[in-house]
Amino acid sequence: MSHVYIEPRPSVRKEEIAITYYDIEYDNNKPVTNLRYKTQKEAIDVARKLGFTPLVARVRITNKRNPEHWRFAD
Repeated sequence: MSHVYIEPRPSVRKEEIAITYYDIEYDNNKPVTNLRYKTQKEAIDVARKLGFTPLVARVRITNKRNPEHWRFAD
């Protein structure tokens, strides 16, 4: 299975701005689907149904090339 990234949105530096949705992206920042997911769990479930191994962000501002920013979804 290949990995996909569950990205929180909006991606801003200010912590007081709430996450309003999640995207599923490949490592080249292209979307897996063109849908927005209300919850991280919903995005994880869709990624798994599509046959991917989802990774979720450990930090608000992510870098897909930095493995410390990601963990496997539980």
